[in-house]
Amino acid sequence: MSTSIPISIIRGGSSKGVFFKKSDLPEDESKRQKILLEVMEGKGHGDLRQVDGLGGANSLTAKIAVVSKSNDSNADLDYHFYQVVIGKGELSDSQNCGNILAGVLPFALQENLCSADHPQTTKVIKMLNSNSLCEVTIETPNEVYNPNGSTKVHGVLGTGSKILCNYLDIAGKNTGSLTPTGKVKDEVNGIEITCVDNGMPVVLLRAKDVGITGYETKEELDQNTELKKQLEDIRLQAGEMMNLGDVSKKTVPKMTLIAPPKMGGMINTRTFIPHVCHASIGVLGAVSAVTGCLLPGSVAEDIIGRQALENGSHQFMAEHPSGTLEVTLNVQTEKEQLNFPKSGVVRTARVLLRGDAFLP
Repeated sequence: MSTSIPISIIRGGSSKGVFFKKSDLPEDESKRQKILLEVMEGKGHGDLRQVDGLGGANSLTAKIAVVSKSNDSNADLDYHFYQVVIGKGELSDSQNCGNILAGVLPFALQENLCSADHPQTTKVIKMLNSNSLCEVTIETPNEVYNPNGSTKVHGVLGTGSKILCNYLDIAGKNTGSLTPTGKVKDEVNGIEITCVDNGMPVVLLRAKDVGITGYETKEELDQNTELKKQLEDIRLQAGEMMNLGDVSKKTVPKMTLIAPPKMGGMINTRTFIPHVCHASIGVLGAVSAVTGCLLPGSVAEDIIGRQALENGSHQFMAEHPSGTLEVTLNVQTEKEQLNFPKSGVVRTARVLLRGDAFLP
């Protein structure tokens, strides 16, 4: 392995990550992770500031995508996501990232891993973390990706061209079931929760039940040590209940506090990922949160009421600290059970840098 490795830094949605071609990395997973961590943190593994590496010293800006052509006949590209666990000197691939996914197709076109069409390009991306598929469409006038457009993503300054991400049959991909505990509502430490997995394992709980309004700022919630301790205790127990095992060193499940909407949305959210409050809300986290709120008998029912849904596509807005995120769910009812075969969100992405990262 040389002392440098080709990379791209891409802003996907409201996150930023370092993108690699799989062919530029070792096949051995342990050696691969060693190099990825060296690029992100340099010699100072576990350094909260990450000054000797390319990590952004924040969970939203210390992300990794490894991309390759897919051997799966149902997909065009493979995408393996890694989250740098800030301060731990570790990587986690126990989850997907829908924001970083938005940058996969622009990166693949740049690296000639696939070809573009005019005026749009649609490819199916296999998310290796959960063995699930996402159909992604981007704007490619004259077969060239154009990042400029009028689409606004809250949590990101400016606008960009629309990237449509349609997740296909992702319910239960991480835990085995849309409602992995076997119930729509459970109780942990006297707090009612709804555990749901529609692309991201999420624990929903009412903000008022843990002594807050749900409208606090990210900074206020990050400083609330008693709340974070309470949420982590619930999270560790919920992880076992959700078939995730010991989650003390995992970044899932996410903890999402819900309250009545204030900006015309379906629900107001504050999400911990898992130990700090998200500045907005993760893409797949929003999909799971909205899905959980729709389930009859969930913890959201006394906030939004029971939703009578006809089969077909429906749009829902999740409010978060930076604004809102729209989720499109394709709803199908079978034997009085709700199914969600397709879940869509709109993102934007922009390539920030292409070059070589030097290893320590």
